[in-house]
Amino acid sequence: MLDLGLPDFGPVQNNISFNAARGTTRGIHAEPWDKFISLASGSIFGAWVDLREGPGFGTLFCAEMTAKDAVFVPRGVGNAFQTLEDDTAYTYLVNDHWSPEAQRDYTFLNLADESVAVPWPISLGKAVVSPQDKNHPRLSEVAPLTVAPLTAAPMTVAPMARQRTLVLGADGQLGRALRAAFSGDHTVEFAGRKQFDITSEASYVATDWRKYSTIINAAAFTGVDAAETTDGRAAAWSINAAAVSRLASTAVEHSLTLVHISTDYVFDGTADVHHEDETPAPLGVYGQSKAAGDTAVAAVPRHYIVRTSWVVGEGKNFVRTMAALAAQGASPSVVDDQWGRLSFATDIAAGIRHLLDNHAPYGTYNISNSGERQSWATIAQDVFRLCGADPGLVTPISTTDYAKPGTAPRPRSSVLDLTRIRATGFDPPASAQRLAGYLDALKH
Repeated sequence: MLDLGLPDFGPVQNNISFNAARGTTRGIHAEPWDKFISLASGSIFGAWVDLREGPGFGTLFCAEMTAKDAVFVPRGVGNAFQTLEDDTAYTYLVNDHWSPEAQRDYTFLNLADESVAVPWPISLGKAVVSPQDKNHPRLSEVAPLTVAPLTAAPMTVAPMARQRTLVLGADGQLGRALRAAFSGDHTVEFAGRKQFDITSEASYVATDWRKYSTIINAAAFTGVDAAETTDGRAAAWSINAAAVSRLASTAVEHSLTLVHISTDYVFDGTADVHHEDETPAPLGVYGQSKAAGDTAVAAVPRHYIVRTSWVVGEGKNFVRTMAALAAQGASPSVVDDQWGRLSFATDIAAGIRHLLDNHAPYGTYNISNSGERQSWATIAQDVFRLCGADPGLVTPISTTDYAKPGTAPRPRSSVLDLTRIRATGFDPPASAQRLAGYLDALKH
């Protein structure tokens, strides 16, 4: 199936429909899972109608099947069959377990719909059809409305919605950038901690994961120095490691794609440039907890680990701090022996969307802005200059001289190699260009 370009759909349940009489006709049912259909005995006339949202809605495909044939039916494609022989055993593998609740997400179409006009070999007047199937709506009626249910619970009949993307940590710097990057895409949902707490089991239990294909995890404990305290250490490991492991197991269980944001702090900074395949060697608790989370995500078959550094977005960050100090005419001391590149949240978000939209190979990708490496001190001087202040007010200082009690160790170099992300067709803009635009926006 993979060689044919079909998904590795991961069947979890096998169903057998034994039909004693020729002319037994069932359908047309679109369910929120994929099917792999074959026959153990007999033969059928199969009819499939695309009931998914989109331009293919209403498209019909028909074929006769015997025990030597099989058909893969994607989620949301309506399925129907008519037996052409007595004692036909129709079997189908599915990649989710049936439940009464799942029927709420079915989409139905009437077997006799005139617009689709399935050419049944045996007329429906002579076929064996269940009362429920006779009452399904016509194609023109497949829109949000309530119909007589198969169970006591009400059901809606509508085109099968595309599976959705769930963005977690949507209120942080990167989360807000992701909101902008996916603005207008109704298949993307955003959840802050109040809507989905990644450390709470209740959040996982309350979520209907059938509705999703992708999780983007932008939630994290990012207090680098705070992680060295007793409370901070517990929080870092709870959010960055244990909760991420829970997300990873959810992604495996429900065959989801997991996008997870990593950091340059998983490295000790001894290499001048960090590549995706470098072995983690974190110096502090924050980096250690993030490296543990990365390890869990790497076990998910469909995953993207997006490693970035020195993030600048909407919220508290180094650039905003320096801009405020420049406006005050202050003279800050800033470290000049740690090197890296700024990563603007808008470009990280654009890179994540690029990976998903273009179905890039799964794995780890470095995403920061491009350009020459800089120290924190030279970036601060650029901020002062662009704000109309004297860059000479910024005093360079060594890490050793700057460090105070409780300061976490930092990588000497945070420069990330961008070769792999560029190979996918995404070329991050230069940080100098983004810095000027960012500061100009702050002024207005």
